[in-house]
Amino acid sequence: MTKKQRYQFVTNYFLTHMPNAETELIYNNPFQLIVSVILSAQCTDKRVNLVTAALFDQFPDIQSMSLAAAEDIFPLIKSISYPNNKAKHLVGMAKMLITEFAGKIPMQVEELIKLPGVGRKTANVITSVIDEQPNMAVDTHVFRVSNRIGLSTGAKTPFAVEKQLIAGFPKEYIYKAHHWLILHGRYICLARNPKCSVCGLQAACIFFQKQLKG
Repeated sequence: MTKKQRYQFVTNYFLTHMPNAETELIYNNPFQLIVSVILSAQCTDKRVNLVTAALFDQFPDIQSMSLAAAEDIFPLIKSISYPNNKAKHLVGMAKMLITEFAGKIPMQVEELIKLPGVGRKTANVITSVIDEQPNMAVDTHVFRVSNRIGLSTGAKTPFAVEKQLIAGFPKEYIYKAHHWLILHGRYICLARNPKCSVCGLQAACIFFQKQLKG
């Protein structure tokens, strides 16, 4: 199977079995999504969802969070990984949105990464989820799944994987492909004990084919 055929197989599989894939973070608007994605760094979506309801109840919008102190945010997110840093990032992010972006969330990766707590991965998530831009956020799940299947080859960094995935997937599905690979990595292609026996991508997966050959 060529790499092009592999991408076609994977795309067709997910279009059939996961046509409406989306983030598992709970949010109601772009502001809530950017907060949730910042909180999700090195933390599970489930854990983030446990704290954001109370957080958004107290700080429902950019304006209210921009007027907060990190000490106000910390108690609400203390069960999240790195709560001190993330509390500072959230306040700094909201303040910069007010001062630099007229209280609106920009939809360009180059602008988003200027915000505290927002790296390339987070910016790619925001623009692909909110605006369906053909951007690919590469987290540990996407990195692992891409390398195992063979969608990325010889790619040693998230950015290298990102470039290969954007080149390989049809442009109109890139914003969905991010969720396909994350969810597949989260529930099937696990880091330690991948569930290859129930995986629908066996025919296209280099990792599985190697396992067969022993």
